[in-house]
Amino acid sequence: MTGVLFEWPAGARVDRPLRKVDIYRNADVSSAVRAHFVDDVESMSWTAKLSPSTTRLDGSSQVPEFQVFTIVAKGTDVDAAVLTAIDSVVRYPVIFEIRRGGEVIGETRMTGAQKTLISGAPKVGPHFSTDWVGAHVARQALPAAVDLPALYAAVFSTLLPAAMRPGESVSEATDRLNRSRKLQREINALERRLRTEPQLNRKIELRRQIKERTAVLAELTDPVPSNKE
Repeated sequence: MTGVLFEWPAGARVDRPLRKVDIYRNADVSSAVRAHFVDDVESMSWTAKLSPSTTRLDGSSQVPEFQVFTIVAKGTDVDAAVLTAIDSVVRYPVIFEIRRGGEVIGETRMTGAQKTLISGAPKVGPHFSTDWVGAHVARQALPAAVDLPALYAAVFSTLLPAAMRPGESVSEATDRLNRSRKLQREINALERRLRTEPQLNRKIELRRQIKERTAVLAELTDPVPSNKE
């Protein structure tokens, strides 16, 4: 995970407001998620459209184009349920920029989820995010890419907590890192049990399980996999 923001091409800029009511109308938004829209979101806008016509790069069936949306937070952040609701009604991959604290002294982070384009609503995975970046930090030029899928992968890779492996697709990388998230939660739970377990034989077994899972976690997060995985 890094602290980076990109300079979106002038020809790809849209800068059009997005309305909450349009999300409510098209998404299956529960009362709890709607409350997050009300409490968390000050404003939303469609910032840029990265497509063959705006980038001169070819798309694919899974990345025919991708969008950049900006959300200004009322407080310190925006709940992930808001992002999932928006993703569920947009037929293309989306990179979000979340802003907090104002234009001059505020901070921004990029976040996005792997999206599988299927018939009906797209399948949206968990969101990954960069670190927060201060308003004083200069934006970077977009990575060089041969087509839109490669450009999207290069942008999306900056959201991930571990580097993508050579030749790995966005889908493969997010699947691997989702497994590592789940494994880390298991390790945390075992460590909590270990701290309160009074019996020695059970402590030994818990330590064995922690060691085993930690080794697997190291394999999953290694940018250069061994032959064991």
